Amino acid sequence: MKVFKFGGSSLANSTNIKKVKNIIINEINSNGKDLVVVLSAVFGITNLLFKICDNLKNNQSIDSEIKTFREKFLNIIEELLYESFKDTCKIFLEETINTITNLKNESNNLTKREERIIVAQGEIITSFIFHNFLLQEGVENLFVNALDFIKINEEREPDYEYINSVASNIFSSKSLYITQGYICRNHLGEIDNLGRGGSDYTASIIGYVLKAKEIQIWSDVSGIYNNDPRFVENTYPVNYLTFDEAAELAYFGAKVLHPSTVLPAQKSSIPVILKNTFNPFTAGTVITNLVLSEGFKAIAAKDNITIIQIKSYRMLMAYGFLRKIFETFERFKVPVDVITTSEVSVSLTIDDDTHLNEIVEELSTFANIEVIKNNTVIACVGYIPKNKPGYLQKVLTLLEKIPIRMLSYGSSDYNITLVIDTTYKKEALNKLNELFL
Repeated sequence: MKVFKFGGSSLANSTNIKKVKNIIINEINSNGKDLVVVLSAVFGITNLLFKICDNLKNNQSIDSEIKTFREKFLNIIEELLYESFKDTCKIFLEETINTITNLKNESNNLTKREERIIVAQGEIITSFIFHNFLLQEGVENLFVNALDFIKINEEREPDYEYINSVASNIFSSKSLYITQGYICRNHLGEIDNLGRGGSDYTASIIGYVLKAKEIQIWSDVSGIYNNDPRFVENTYPVNYLTFDEAAELAYFGAKVLHPSTVLPAQKSSIPVILKNTFNPFTAGTVITNLVLSEGFKAIAAKDNITIIQIKSYRMLMAYGFLRKIFETFERFKVPVDVITTSEVSVSLTIDDDTHLNEIVEELSTFANIEVIKNNTVIACVGYIPKNKPGYLQKVLTLLEKIPIRMLSYGSSDYNITLVIDTTYKKEALNKLNELFL
């Protein structure tokens, strides 16, 4: 069993959808019908559905958005399908639109439950059209609703006991299955989702419970690049990464991979392969538990970082001080990225400043606070053993003319993390590209 996930750009129009079909047929011809295909919504549709939700919350018209939604899928249906398949999908499309507009009429205040129902329609209609397209092309496949087997618990983690029990019955034969990413049910049985980029997570969960041979994530790029090609010339896809390296890169800015994707796959040592729908014969990036080489593999950067510096002499020789700090962030549900400490101060970074004023006000009751905005976190990722000298020196030598506001090294064998003023980002990325020469 293999799991293939195709992102929204791979399904953006009828031309791209035909490319996806060809990839699937090639896999079936090579390895047989033992494949689960996980589909995102057509590119741009999830954002459109969120816009519909925002309009409903603000008592604004959704006529224009509904028109765009209908026309997008009608164009795909007209270009892909014929005869009864076309009629079937047109009826399903109108039923989907009725689901959205009927929620509008239930109440003036759109609830979270109703919003999640609306947002789920993108994956559902996309996968239904693709299922029928394959049938039309003579490719037998089984349509599976992810809402029937993907479930999360109260902590919003996968309910593996439930998923295992249901999935073992649904995926009981060697067949081609078409299902949706992103969407799920919560512990109350309501329609919910796994968050932005959650289709990768769905693929990994399915791969984990079905003990898949591999998981392939198909998008519009040929894997994870060693640096950001928007700022640096002569970049290239990294052929091999460990799960730990991929997790660091995903968290610190590599957009190809959802950060949670690696977790279920890593548990079962299932290789994750990142492939390009528009250049399917390139190798892509293979992610495994196997450490193949030592040294730097890739650089990732994340912008819009805020540094919060917390200084208090009461911290000196005291216990419980750090607990008070992190309880503050916990109360406002704000994750902390990078942390450095001295005897009397703590510096940390956040990328969500929604509650910054409240956090600063609370921290100010027991410490002096300084806030520094417009920073970039840069992660230098690879297998970098702490007992081997020279790695940190290489990084600092390359950046000797760039002010470094924070530095984190030693907590992991896979990352040296720096925080700099965003003004120096492009220069720093280009300098650090010399790590791969």
